[in-house]
Amino acid sequence: MPTVVSIQTGVTETYGEYDAVDPLDRRWTTAFFKTPVDGPVVVGWLGLAGDSQADVQNHGGRDKAVLAYSADHYSDWRNDPALEKASGGGFGENLTIQGLAEDSVCIGDVWRVGEALLEVTQPRQPCWKLGRRWRKPELVKQVVMNGRTGWYLRVLEEATIEAGLSMTLERRPHPDWTIAAANAVMYGKRVPEERIRELVSLPELSEAWKNQLGERIMG
Repeated sequence: MPTVVSIQTGVTETYGEYDAVDPLDRRWTTAFFKTPVDGPVVVGWLGLAGDSQADVQNHGGRDKAVLAYSADHYSDWRNDPALEKASGGGFGENLTIQGLAEDSVCIGDVWRVGEALLEVTQPRQPCWKLGRRWRKPELVKQVVMNGRTGWYLRVLEEATIEAGLSMTLERRPHPDWTIAAANAVMYGKRVPEERIRELVSLPELSEAWKNQLGERIMG
């Protein structure tokens, strides 16, 4: 059974220097650096208590309240010298989950975690801050290519959760639309328009993805 092995939150902080020669050392503001939560934490409509986002236009909100990532990916990532210290929260996620991945999670899935009810809304689209976090700019492209993106969750029922809780699948309305399949539409070349329209038609899909894919349909 899938299990939440760790829970992380982060606050917005500023790092680096304005006049640094190396672009990776220049000033930036982020809440990407997450730290483990000890004990119970409330998960509400807009995410975990104590968590924040620096870029509220592209992160957070009801559709992207909680970011989940597969714990099973980290052993592979640690084979990269730049990521040898990567572990739970290292990819900016709130929930690090063992036993689930992009090929076993679907858009619209509803998962029970303790008393909380969480709904899958979209894959995570990695941004430059992931590469900056690990001082490896090419990491963003690498994640897109290998599909280890993680996924976002909408909170349907607020509750208190904690690490160690198992996850129970309560509904799977779109078994053909795994996170991997959605990524293939977003990043694939020559994707048939009907395939894009099918993904956009899913009522549980986030508004951000509906808008982004809708623009592709409109040309």
